Amino acid sequence: MGRKTIGFTVAFIYGLLLVGCSSADLGKHAGDTPALTLEQFFDGRLSAHGVVKDWRGEVIRTFNAEIVAYWRDGVGTLEEDFLFDDGEAQRRVWTLTPQGRDADGYLLYHGTAGDVVGVGEARQAGNALFLDYVLRIPYNDSTLDLRIDDRMYRVSPDVVINESTMKKFGLTVGRILLVIERRPG
Repeated sequence: MGRKTIGFTVAFIYGLLLVGCSSADLGKHAGDTPALTLEQFFDGRLSAHGVVKDWRGEVIRTFNAEIVAYWRDGVGTLEEDFLFDDGEAQRRVWTLTPQGRDADGYLLYHGTAGDVVGVGEARQAGNALFLDYVLRIPYNDSTLDLRIDDRMYRVSPDVVINESTMKKFGLTVGRILLVIERRPG
């Protein structure tokens, strides 16, 4: 191998390591506005509109959802009713329980739902919320557990943009991009 080939190979591997080891830092959003206060934004009627992409980035499904969100005794409930472009309907009911602050000082919530394995963890700072959980989905005649990395960003008083990465065995198998809007009244 020539010096140029070795240099290119080392630079390529180094680049892969940097990409593989980097992750978005929630703290970068601590001062961003408008602030995403879960108890305020997720309260009342909301709607969501999005696309599901495969591992190549191709849109494979679209959906709309109606969400009813409320808080009782400090615990939040999000009742989500999805309708996909192929006519499939899904319902997910999230329970969000505040846990105070984590070791980094971010607001911490635990999230559970019927198709979520165990307890998801959500951290909030500034206009951002990062939610990590395992979602169990039907697959053929069985189920498949996918790690979901949700990143939500409040971009206006009534709009949150949510991007989700779905992984299996550490490999990205799909992505979801959606807009969540607060509805009047």
